Amino acid sequence: MSDFKKSEKGSGGFRKKRESAAQSARVERDELKEKVVHVNRCAKVVKGGRRFGFAALVVVGDQKGRIGVGYGKAKEVPEAIRKGTEHARKNITSFKLRETTVPHMAIGVSDGGRVLLRPAAPGTGIIAGGGVRAVLEILGVKDVLTKSMKSKNRFSVVNATMHALRQMRTYTDVKRIRVAEGDNNL
Repeated sequence: MSDFKKSEKGSGGFRKKRESAAQSARVERDELKEKVVHVNRCAKVVKGGRRFGFAALVVVGDQKGRIGVGYGKAKEVPEAIRKGTEHARKNITSFKLRETTVPHMAIGVSDGGRVLLRPAAPGTGIIAGGGVRAVLEILGVKDVLTKSMKSKNRFSVVNATMHALRQMRTYTDVKRIRVAEGDNNL
């Protein structure tokens, strides 16, 4: 009953003590870092000239294994970035890492993008470019080797990187799965 406190009126009733949503959101925002991967400008030709629209691809994470990807569209760049950031915060997921690198090799595929992630020795750094680098930096990976194949579309590359990260399993995860299935070859 640590999250309940007695009412001040003394009637013996309980009132729930809770942290306000604004305070918890503020704490969450402080620990999360955001990175704009790409801002795309799109023009629509109308009678009076051109109307521009913007789309922003944003990555948000805490550099401790949690990350989210968001895509926002608006008539102005700051509004597109804000929408992308909100979308990314709603889609945060956790990933398993092995110290400063990924646990094993994985290939992620999304639309036309393909990304290969390989573990690296400490001190190697992030050998990656574009969207892959942004995702891995925000995730908290320090040493990794990557190869981006096929499409160079940043949205596809970021989603392919996320797909590769979803495939990651640590030794203890695999061991637990094998024990549950009854495989005695450990």
